[in-house]
Amino acid sequence: MNVFKKIYCRIFQECFHIAIPILPYRDPKILNSIEELPAEFAKNGIKKVFLVTDSFLRSLAEKLIELLPQAGIECIVYDKTKPNPTVSDIEEALAIYKAENCEALIGFGGGSAIDCAKAVGARVACPRKSLAQMKGILKVHHKLPLLAAIPTTAGTGSETTVATIITDDKTHYKYPINDFPLIPHIAVLDPKMTYTMPASLTATTGMDALTHAIEAFIGRSTTKQTRDYSIRAVKLIFANIENAYKNGYDENARRNMLIAANLAGSAFTRSYVGYVHAVAHSLGGAYNTPHGLANSVLLPVVLESYGSRIWEKLKVLAVAGGIASEANSAQTAAEKFIAEIYRLNEAMNIPKTLKGIKAEDVPELARRADKEANPLYPVPILWNAKELEHFYFDVMEKEG
Repeated sequence: MNVFKKIYCRIFQECFHIAIPILPYRDPKILNSIEELPAEFAKNGIKKVFLVTDSFLRSLAEKLIELLPQAGIECIVYDKTKPNPTVSDIEEALAIYKAENCEALIGFGGGSAIDCAKAVGARVACPRKSLAQMKGILKVHHKLPLLAAIPTTAGTGSETTVATIITDDKTHYKYPINDFPLIPHIAVLDPKMTYTMPASLTATTGMDALTHAIEAFIGRSTTKQTRDYSIRAVKLIFANIENAYKNGYDENARRNMLIAANLAGSAFTRSYVGYVHAVAHSLGGAYNTPHGLANSVLLPVVLESYGSRIWEKLKVLAVAGGIASEANSAQTAAEKFIAEIYRLNEAMNIPKTLKGIKAEDVPELARRADKEANPLYPVPILWNAKELEHFYFDVMEKEG
């Protein structure tokens, strides 16, 4: 990256870092069970809610759908959300929300369903703006309808973040919308909602949460609060992810993974992520690569490329997670930490490469990652599009 762009990126990032204490971040109200949610809507005078989920999770949502009318609240369901929600999905859901005169929103599912619900809320709040016009930072401005997020995976942290990720149907370009009104008002961390999550999804969403915690911690816009959130999240993930993977009905492990994902989400929504996410988002937009899977595979590769710039910070996380001791050098502790990530991936049958990446697409994918990350993400080392290209080749499935 040329020196003038580097200077611009760092000034941009430092301005946001300085502003963190005065920006209107907030944490959602935490509920521990879906049984608590109807009373929250009733307390706010809500008579009709719009529940956004997908067809696979519709049956899991039935208990909540039955509970709401008992509190005098009608529930309209949209269950057509797809992985990596598209503009068309959101506009279709918005039309139903308006036609039914709904007053509040529930995102029920993984990051895709919650992101779809956030985006519907943004369109309700800003009826004259398209999603594309809200792309980037601080373009929403207006208060969303009451929004509750119920994660059925422990990974995205979307129930506590300022972001929603949208995919353009026509260009397959995946882009974020970031603004404070997108933070849900209520987050329901109910471990029962994650019991039936497949082991493979438990693995990749858990590693997604680990990626959030690590990227927030190693970046240059941390605060005491976000460092604390990241450390706590890393400790919980290392202690619980394999138990949750092996036994989906382990209530303690499931609850701790939900708490970890929430902490990691709160950390990165304030301190941002980095190139792991930028590259993963470009793959999700182009090939519909599951976000958690892409992050899982890319995470150790990108951390290795940062080299000595992050050894000291990785040592803090390694010691906190019981991977290394204070007696280890920073380099040794960092190497142990990255080795543990590789070990976890292998233990949970996460591959080392990603299918479907085409060499001829790499320059455009890298350009998209560069556009997303620079100048917003306060990464340890700044790389331009050309310098990002090798990550795609590093994780590309090799022929033969």
